[in-house]
Amino acid sequence: MATIKELQTRNEMIQAYPVMNELRTDLSEKTYMALVEDMRKEGYRLFALYEDDEIVSLAGIGERVNFYNKHHMYIYDLITSSNHRSKGYGKQLLEYVHRLAEEIGVEYVALESGLERRDAHKFYEDKLGYEKWCYSFRKKLS
Repeated sequence: MATIKELQTRNEMIQAYPVMNELRTDLSEKTYMALVEDMRKEGYRLFALYEDDEIVSLAGIGERVNFYNKHHMYIYDLITSSNHRSKGYGKQLLEYVHRLAEEIGVEYVALESGLERRDAHKFYEDKLGYEKWCYSFRKKLS
């Protein structure tokens, strides 16, 4: 039976690293831990879906406010371990995030997804009712 839990301790964050690393392949464990500590100071929360005491899916979220999404929940990270995909874990975790967002009273849940992740885009749009409404840009400095 799957259970969802907010990760709080350093040890729990370390246990989540192998799954997070499937999405954030450029992060070493050391860099991941340094960043997650800084992000938590800004309200980042990491939730894990466990199956038989194993982390199989993660959602990293934060409550944000801006002009275009108003008061919203932002999903920074959403990943299901490659060994556990197509079992409904991602949907379960996103529905959990949606319930949290409703409890807080935000207007939107927003996320970004890499251009190459077409299967993920189909999942967000077809299974969960997300709308594709903008492009996101960035520029690497030096």
